[in-house]
Amino acid sequence: MSARYALIGAAGYIAPRHMKAIRDTGGDLALAFDVNDSVGIMDSHFPDAEFFTEVERFFFSLQRAQATDAGIAYTAICSPNYLHKAHVNLALHAGTDAICEKPLVLYPADLDELAKVERETGRRVFSILQLRLHPAIIALRDKVAAGDPDRVHDVDLGYFTSRGAWYHASWKGVQDKSGGIATNIGIHFYDMLGFVFGRSKINVVHHRADDCAAGYLEFDRARVRWLLSTNRHHLPPQTPKGQTTYRSITVDGEEVEFSGGFTDLHTASYQHVLDGGGYGLADVRPSIEIVDHIRTAPIEPGKGEQHPRLRDIAGP
Repeated sequence: MSARYALIGAAGYIAPRHMKAIRDTGGDLALAFDVNDSVGIMDSHFPDAEFFTEVERFFFSLQRAQATDAGIAYTAICSPNYLHKAHVNLALHAGTDAICEKPLVLYPADLDELAKVERETGRRVFSILQLRLHPAIIALRDKVAAGDPDRVHDVDLGYFTSRGAWYHASWKGVQDKSGGIATNIGIHFYDMLGFVFGRSKINVVHHRADDCAAGYLEFDRARVRWLLSTNRHHLPPQTPKGQTTYRSITVDGEEVEFSGGFTDLHTASYQHVLDGGGYGLADVRPSIEIVDHIRTAPIEPGKGEQHPRLRDIAGP
């Protein structure tokens, strides 16, 4: 019997990837909720799913569905970052497991609260940590693990993804709602770095603004200079004409190519959960602790090596 799902945040940017993942893994979307009703995308995936714009009616229907033989196995959560904890809480108390988009929560203490809810309800929380399932990242992890255990690798991470004025007017531009740039667009990169190179040991912030952040991280097996930006004027000169995003990760001077395959990683993440795997609260904690520190740490431009692009953006 195929798994049945509910979905919170059906009108969001990332929701179509979750709908596709549900469909491609043989699931059925029974219920969906969003305060906005621009959800025509559902017609391409699950036109018969019930849809609600009021969370109370959605929650009631979710509870009612649990009283049937079919039931709902999972609630997918694609809502704004600051609502993730509340919506995971709702899903677990309704008797479903939760599959939540990144970042799972904004603060480490939120993980402790959700762990308590897991114990109370007997349900599980799974987070989308898609880069852990990317073949190129798995290959890199295996290469590092098979190498000299005492070697510490030099890594440069630069992610430039242009966003217009709308971005800063939306919830994504409000730190209390998105967690800030490092949380909103960087969280899966920090998780990937820990997945490949081990525990985070040093976390220094060199620059922090609404549209750009940069710093230095040390892991068990890596020294990392990183920079994230949503400002199109920060795109490196080598960015191909007409391209609005530039992503680069080098390890010991060698580029790691992992651009392809991003659109199918949500499907892989869902299948991972269905196969008895999935990434839970303990897996998420290291990256949540990293971004929580980046959000509040003092700016220390003279400590640790700076990303080579930062001087052009922020000056000496």
